[in-house]
Amino acid sequence: MDDEVVIARRCGAMTGGTPPRRSRGRLADEVYDTLLGQLMSLRIEPGSRVTIDALVRELGVSQTPIRDALNRMEAEGLVVRVPHAGYRIPPQITRQRFEDMLELRLLLEPAAARRSAEHASLEQVAGLRRMLEEMAELEEGNGLMAYGAFGLRDAAFHDLVALSAENQVIREALARLHTHVHLFRLLHDTRVTHLAMAEHEEVLAAIAARDPDAAAYAMRRHILLSGERFRRLFDEVKGADGME
Repeated sequence: MDDEVVIARRCGAMTGGTPPRRSRGRLADEVYDTLLGQLMSLRIEPGSRVTIDALVRELGVSQTPIRDALNRMEAEGLVVRVPHAGYRIPPQITRQRFEDMLELRLLLEPAAARRSAEHASLEQVAGLRRMLEEMAELEEGNGLMAYGAFGLRDAAFHDLVALSAENQVIREALARLHTHVHLFRLLHDTRVTHLAMAEHEEVLAAIAARDPDAAAYAMRRHILLSGERFRRLFDEVKGADGME
């Protein structure tokens, strides 16, 4: 399956609110997409238990694709297996983990944006534009589902930049971080979506103009500003703990 089709399909998991499609051979992927969407929307809360039997009833599928999806999520650090008790959603990322992820993103993503400005096809540039248009529509929505859907498209936008950079190693490294899953689970704040949109537009404009330096600068600026927004959240939580 084409990589851009995979990106689009994963984004679609958040929009319909329906059980995954029953296409043979893809069912485990569909279950994975559905569970990922529930994580992003905070429908599955950090620290909560996830059992296979409950998912069988909720999703209307057999245990096999659910086990496959949960095994994949376990390997990616999105769930934790609990002996004789199913799975558990891990707690929110720590401040140190956040800082480490930010440092790695600053090393990889500006380089990916630079290469994207050099190598992205017209179709890929158009795909990035469509992704931002969808995000703009979701930005006006209310509730956790709209916020989670925005987060998935945010992740897909960055993934498509890495794909168009034609460096599979960078793309795989960024995918393993699951940065957007962890960050968007931290809070539900419309400021994040509004400010990210303008920064994404700058990245896309530089890529479309075939300006590698501007693309790298815009991506670095976006990551730094995003880091500051989420860093303030950690500071607020720490301050609240101190008050207690």
